[in-house]
Amino acid sequence: MGQSEHRLTLPVNISQTPTEIRMCFHFDLINMANKGPSYGLSREVQSKIDKKYDPELEEKLVEWIIAQCGSGVGRPGSGKTGFQNWLKDGCVLSELINSLYRTNKPIKNVKSSSMAFKQMEQISLFLKAAENYGITKTDMFQTVDLFEGKPTRKDLAAVQRTLLALGSLAVTKDDGSYRGDPSWFPKKSQENRRGFSEEQLSEGRNVIGLQMGTNKGASQAGMTGYGRPRQIINNP
Repeated sequence: MGQSEHRLTLPVNISQTPTEIRMCFHFDLINMANKGPSYGLSREVQSKIDKKYDPELEEKLVEWIIAQCGSGVGRPGSGKTGFQNWLKDGCVLSELINSLYRTNKPIKNVKSSSMAFKQMEQISLFLKAAENYGITKTDMFQTVDLFEGKPTRKDLAAVQRTLLALGSLAVTKDDGSYRGDPSWFPKKSQENRRGFSEEQLSEGRNVIGLQMGTNKGASQAGMTGYGRPRQIINNP
């Protein structure tokens, strides 16, 4: 008995390059595979991720982004889904990181697109620019955390952490590019380097640390010679 064939036909724009067609096909398959609700372990994992999301932080981040970029970026719909849809094409994020530079904007081309791979590419440009701005890799979200992919990989709390770190760093730099209320973000701790002269360093090498004890007031008074017994006399 022959095996039945299953064929999938997707609309293709003839103006697209072969690479773009393959990427569109890939992301369409991802979306088709994740349209249904999550069950079992997937649902439990996503539930735990959702609990990390902070609605109050969301409000603060929205107000900062609008203050920083201007009203042209619009305002998201209420709730987590609205926040995600506002950011997921990468354009608002790109405008945000560009606004933190007075000259030499890191992202030269900010274009909105309905194509999945173009949106993910725009998000990747933001992440690269944010890292160059000074955000550590441990504070960076991944593209899949924002863009719809596997339900267990979507983590908007990670997106919030990145934006919080970006706001804190912008306030700390205090280079005139930050717009908004500085109290919205805590300043990052900064390195406090101190310089010492060669004379001070030389004196420091001669100091005995307290954890090693002290040699002040030390003498050999009352000590017996090596090898001689100690005399113990009991006075009546």
